Amino acid sequence: MDWIKTINHAIAYMEDHLNEQITLKDIAGNVNLSVFHFHRAFSLLTGMSPGEYLRKRRLSQAGAELANGNVKVIDVALKYGYETPESFTKAFTRFHGVSPMQVKKGSPIRFMSRYTVRITIEGGQIMEYKIEKWEAMDLLVHAKDFHAETSEKQIPLFWDEYYANEEYRKIPGYLGVCAQQKTDSDVFRYGIGCNALDVEGIPEGFEIIHIPEYTWAIFKCVGPSPEAIQNMWERIYKEWLPTAEYKMIPDYDIENYLPGDPSAQNYVSEICIPVRKSK
Repeated sequence: MDWIKTINHAIAYMEDHLNEQITLKDIAGNVNLSVFHFHRAFSLLTGMSPGEYLRKRRLSQAGAELANGNVKVIDVALKYGYETPESFTKAFTRFHGVSPMQVKKGSPIRFMSRYTVRITIEGGQIMEYKIEKWEAMDLLVHAKDFHAETSEKQIPLFWDEYYANEEYRKIPGYLGVCAQQKTDSDVFRYGIGCNALDVEGIPEGFEIIHIPEYTWAIFKCVGPSPEAIQNMWERIYKEWLPTAEYKMIPDYDIENYLPGDPSAQNYVSEICIPVRKSK
């Protein structure tokens, strides 16, 4: 998949529907992606979520209309999807730094232009990865559901909760497993645990996730956790996927936390994603 082209098509769709109440499902469906994969790819390639992009572009356009025309605040609020003047004023003031009425009286506004995603060549950093075929395996994990919009902050807290629980801590927690739900939502299941062969039985609070046989791309991450993992995810989408001879299979992905001090600058972890050769 050409991720750059796909995200630009999604942006074009969003721009064409700024005045309509489109959903994440609508946008993802327009570019033939699951909601989960679209949200993650868009966020990593643009630096903001699709919802944040839509909100800022709408408020930017709303500010321009209030500054340039003899329009009512309530009309602009309704046009850009706000049910009440109060909710519109609150969001507008947060974005522009001034209220809609202040803009109508001549206060300056902020403008956010339409995004265009491009591949840029910079830095020359080396990305270490290897391709391996793994047999099917069962992973033993303590898991819960997360929303893509808030997962970057919530998953590190989930790890803290895991290690604060004495019973959970008895299970080797070296894998973070993302099981992408086959639904039209941004919800996915994330588990912490190990290979099921490492432990006898299924302890209370844990479950088995079955991972099919796949070919995997395994990326080396160096640096403190979780920053090194999060930075590598961004590089995978920005640098590797647009040019690699492999396509990502939208199913499971695994974060492997190797022995060592996770806060150290030379700490090594891995991101493992299932892939297949591009045609």
